[in-house]
Amino acid sequence: MKLYYSPGACSLAPHIVACEVGIPLELVRVDIPTKKTAAGDDYWKINPKGYVPAMELDDGQVITEVGVICQYLADLKPESGLVAKAGTTERYQQMSALNFVATEVHKQIGALFNPQMTAEMKVVQTATIERRLKALEASLEKQPYVAGERYTVADAYLFTALSWAGLVKLDLSKWVNIPAFMARVADRSGVRAAMKTEGLLK
Repeated sequence: MKLYYSPGACSLAPHIVACEVGIPLELVRVDIPTKKTAAGDDYWKINPKGYVPAMELDDGQVITEVGVICQYLADLKPESGLVAKAGTTERYQQMSALNFVATEVHKQIGALFNPQMTAEMKVVQTATIERRLKALEASLEKQPYVAGERYTVADAYLFTALSWAGLVKLDLSKWVNIPAFMARVADRSGVRAAMKTEGLLK
């Protein structure tokens, strides 16, 4: 299988999951501004949405969207425990956490990368992010991971999105449980392996 990625982008989350569950992937680097792969292929033809990640299966089918790819990879190795069994309440709680990360953390923080965002707009956007982080902080006070007591694919995604905070000058140090969560996840061998491969760690 091929994972189309850009170092440190949201594609890091499925890369982490693959490392966690022991699934080897062929990594294909994508230059987001030019929409070209490292080999010069037109990424638009691989993923018409134009963004990473995309995962090409062995039969040629392509799957997109971070949460979906993460669940797919973990479902290939159910013994890993990174996703609950389909149809269970626990699985739906994990899907809820994935959706929260995708829409309320990833997209909200990601908006701050927009160079056309005015100072006034940044104030409004940062206030929205603060509200989401306040809810996350309260949740992590009760449980170590975003979906409960156990580390899941949702945590790989949350870690990835929150790792952009420094790049957009978002201060996480005002919180207690969020930095503790980040440290917990950063210490996992699968996380370190993925980050090292992408050149994010020495």
